[in-house]
Amino acid sequence: MRYVRSLGRRKVRTTLTILGITIGIWSLVVFGSMSNKINALVQGGSTYYADKITLSDASGSTAGFSSAPMSLLTALRVRMVDGVDVVTPSVMLLLDEQPSGVSMGVPPMIVGLVPGGDKGRETFASSAAEGRQLDAADSGTNVTVLGSDIARKYAKHAGDTMTLRGTDFQVVGVLQPTLTAPDQEAQVPLQAAQQLFVKSLPPVVAQNLKATDIATSMVVYPTSGTDIETLAARIKAQVPDVATMTGKDFDKQIGSTTGILNSILVGIALISLIVGGLSVINTMAMSIAERTREIGIKRAIGGSRVRIVRELVVEAGLIGLIGGLLGLVLGALVVMAANEMGRSSGTILFELTPGTAVSAVVFATVLGALAGFFPALHAARLDPVAALRYE
Repeated sequence: MRYVRSLGRRKVRTTLTILGITIGIWSLVVFGSMSNKINALVQGGSTYYADKITLSDASGSTAGFSSAPMSLLTALRVRMVDGVDVVTPSVMLLLDEQPSGVSMGVPPMIVGLVPGGDKGRETFASSAAEGRQLDAADSGTNVTVLGSDIARKYAKHAGDTMTLRGTDFQVVGVLQPTLTAPDQEAQVPLQAAQQLFVKSLPPVVAQNLKATDIATSMVVYPTSGTDIETLAARIKAQVPDVATMTGKDFDKQIGSTTGILNSILVGIALISLIVGGLSVINTMAMSIAERTREIGIKRAIGGSRVRIVRELVVEAGLIGLIGGLLGLVLGALVVMAANEMGRSSGTILFELTPGTAVSAVVFATVLGALAGFFPALHAARLDPVAALRYE
């Protein structure tokens, strides 16, 4: 308590110093939470692509993603490549014709797939929070399983009706949150997605396509022991009109960009925090100047230099701790408010983890203590007689 009382001697200056630390920690928590969300999405993508190869039309592919139609005959050609075990086609298109708002990650999508088409090879686990997932019996029907974000945005539950691109679908299930792309998906049987995709195309293009013969991507599962990168190169050589995406490709194209963005976000927060640390140094230096006679008395009656340094460093660390806790609370409130406002649109931009929270407070406390160390060391070296004469 005496350390708190000591800080109370200079209420205005201490308050302003704590405010500087608070703003720095607030920035660190907010930007760190945004970085956590980005990393979660990237990690989800890395996990998804780790054990498979995703194919798309080479003419319209960007970073492995394409909405250009492919013939299902391509799947037959790919199956003939040595090392290919299973090929499963899918159709992806935007949920909204005119997407609006900010989306962290992929936008809301309609995903048509063949239930069980992976023959048990898919390792990216997902489970139903309500109802069930798609099964083989759903083929040819208008049913859908919604990701958690889409279900929340449209307030849909198992048994409700969901309109997708002007067509009504019965909601048979809602997925558990994954913090990755499936949260933004409305999964439907492949045939239903094929029909929706053709309807979304200009009439001059659609009239030349047969809905039951198209896909926008295909997933390839290799045979046991086959190197994925080698297989991807083999597929590109034998089926040159497709583009491939492997786990390494995803990490290279998406992960590197994410690393740069994370560095920028954390860098901005650290700059704010360093400014707060400088204010701690200033406050402690002025405090020591004002308490020179007090320090001289302590030294004259036998107070050791170590004790003086300890007292002043603890005061500085306490300033950092208080500022860190206040910054954490303020940052957490901002994160929760922003996420709550975005839930209705499925836009969750932040993820505050216990690690981020603890790290922010510890960092603020250590920064405060370090900022007070050098002024404290100077104070401990004061000559007791000279300090007692200080006016």
